[in-house]
Amino acid sequence: MDATPVRMQGSEGNGDTPGRGTSVITRTKPKTKKPSLYRVLLLNDDYTPMDFVIHILERFFQKDREAATRIMLHVHNHGVGECGVFTYEVAETKVTQVMDFARQHQHPLQCVMEKK
Repeated sequence: MDATPVRMQGSEGNGDTPGRGTSVITRTKPKTKKPSLYRVLLLNDDYTPMDFVIHILERFFQKDREAATRIMLHVHNHGVGECGVFTYEVAETKVTQVMDFARQHQHPLQCVMEKK
């Protein structure tokens, strides 16, 4: 935290109260730190249908059909693809939602998060 001294004028030199001088009051300014960001990634596998991955991207990451298709193809071709960047809590929630949804539909799709 930064401390900014503020000078308060005392009664120094006017004879009212001997021994009292200028006072210093420190006012602190809180410095807020930006939260760490995390990338949410989908990992490719040989079993999860492409349409299911597109549906995941639309449903949990609010991607339009074109963006979802582009990300899905990137995952398919490169083995991994970024769905979005979020704060820790949001990223963790999205990973859990995707993994739970994939398991409910009996797909081995993997979703992970990593610090950006």
